[in-house]
Amino acid sequence: MVKNISNYEANLNDTGPAARFAKLGGTFLTDATTLSKRLGAVRALVFDWDGVFNEGVKRQGTDSGFSEADSMGTNMLRYGLWRRDGALPVTAIITGQNNPTAESFAKREHFHVLYSDVGDKGDMIDQFCATYELERIQIACVFDDINDLSMAAECGIRFLVRRDSSPLLQEYVVRNECCDYITAAEGGRYAVREIAELALGVMGDFDAVIRSRAAHDDDYEQYFSARQAVETQLVRRSVA
Repeated sequence: MVKNISNYEANLNDTGPAARFAKLGGTFLTDATTLSKRLGAVRALVFDWDGVFNEGVKRQGTDSGFSEADSMGTNMLRYGLWRRDGALPVTAIITGQNNPTAESFAKREHFHVLYSDVGDKGDMIDQFCATYELERIQIACVFDDINDLSMAAECGIRFLVRRDSSPLLQEYVVRNECCDYITAAEGGRYAVREIAELALGVMGDFDAVIRSRAAHDDDYEQYFSARQAVETQLVRRSVA
């Protein structure tokens, strides 16, 4: 397991929410206090699809799916940011493939935009920033592989979804400071849910978000109405 030893041990010995994720096997390259500060600037969420919401496995005639646990995670994280900011975080999927399930998911969850068939994800995220008047430092990016590195570069927070068969890639992102946290879970094993709960935990808002959602109270109803009003934009690019 790749670790930034000082930050990993600091969070392992902590008594706060980060300790739970360190003990679970999550790897902190940036300490939880700094993550919390960076989350304060986040106004957008960007997800890769294959290898993040699923194992990235393809078969003839099928496409890759998602889990409801991860879906709930994205919803709760968006709600937590809405509670804090009074506005929805701009939420996107950027994928190199044309995946009907990703499209269905983005529409169902009312993400702002799905970019598909993307060759240069770094260029695409720059266009995303221009379209929604964002800076990269305001983005939390969730990714899993080499073709995502240009997308994750200079984003405010970078979450790498673990794949234990890629130890050299994990070492590369550590050496080159390409991410802030490596998940305990692999793609298709609820890594997105892990990231969402970690983010809400270090923000200090997990319990309040869950209580509100469980009660389906007025705050959650207002958020949900705003979420449901989002019309998902579908942008398809040609793979280079």
